[in-house]
Amino acid sequence: MAGNSQPRNRRASGKKGAQVGSGGNRRRGLEGKGPTPPASARKGHVKNRIANAKARQQQGRPQRARRGGKGSTEMVVGRNPVFEALRDGVPATTLYVQQYIDNDERVRDALKLASDRGGIHLMEASRPELDRLTGGLNHQGLVLQIPAYEYAHPDDLAAAAYDDGEEPLVVVLDGITDPRNLGAVVRSVSAFGGHGVVVPERRAAGMTAGAWKSSAGTAARTPVARATNLTRTLEAYKKAGLTVIGLAADGDADIADVAALDGPLAIVIGSEGKGLSRLVGETCDLRVRIPMPGGAESLNAGVATGIVLYETARKRTA
Repeated sequence: MAGNSQPRNRRASGKKGAQVGSGGNRRRGLEGKGPTPPASARKGHVKNRIANAKARQQQGRPQRARRGGKGSTEMVVGRNPVFEALRDGVPATTLYVQQYIDNDERVRDALKLASDRGGIHLMEASRPELDRLTGGLNHQGLVLQIPAYEYAHPDDLAAAAYDDGEEPLVVVLDGITDPRNLGAVVRSVSAFGGHGVVVPERRAAGMTAGAWKSSAGTAARTPVARATNLTRTLEAYKKAGLTVIGLAADGDADIADVAALDGPLAIVIGSEGKGLSRLVGETCDLRVRIPMPGGAESLNAGVATGIVLYETARKRTA
């Protein structure tokens, strides 16, 4: 009868079996998680990275160097260029030799250099394969594969100098597009005790086979870093205690009169034609010039770098 019926549970109506609950998860989700940890304890926070770096330094653990990315692989083609690259110590992974090639003196010398160096694979290939590999260039039956260059991170150049108890000396190139100029700068930096070279990621020369040859082997011991934004890199150097000076024909002072040369220093070299770009020039602490009584308008970037580094080394050893 309707009068004797029991009230029905709405939640249970129309359903069979036991109801599945949250297992207390909803209640626990409402509970607080305690006070927010300090920034130095939050993983991923910049203060946490700084704290970890300091802890590693105190424990004497070497920090893992950041990298500035890799360049692209390169092919050196032709008998003379291949021989010269091998003779000058340009890094290489594979020497491709055409099948049934005329075994002249240059080919024999290249094969001997590759064998003596070790670590270079010798691969025999047909002429059509070498044509495809080089995009139809006149390879003369010899092709040398150059590995991608492993760039350093700009911050690591100054950090490594400080770790060694030395005043950082870094050369920054702004708009240098000739790899031979880059190689000459690397050679000068090595000769005068610098700690590395920084190049922009775009619209600038990179560490190609030509740069390696111009460096006369010094690229093997002088790091080259690549910066995605040159202005930000210079700002970071200033925060790290480096004085940033830019070389310009209309500089405010002669290079010999600059007192900052004997301290932590980043020297910015512009292109021969355009000089320093506007933003880079505005970021420099000081713009300096090389006096040229002979009346020349400008100097080759490699020559100018050598002069500035010589004056810097003279001030530091005086």
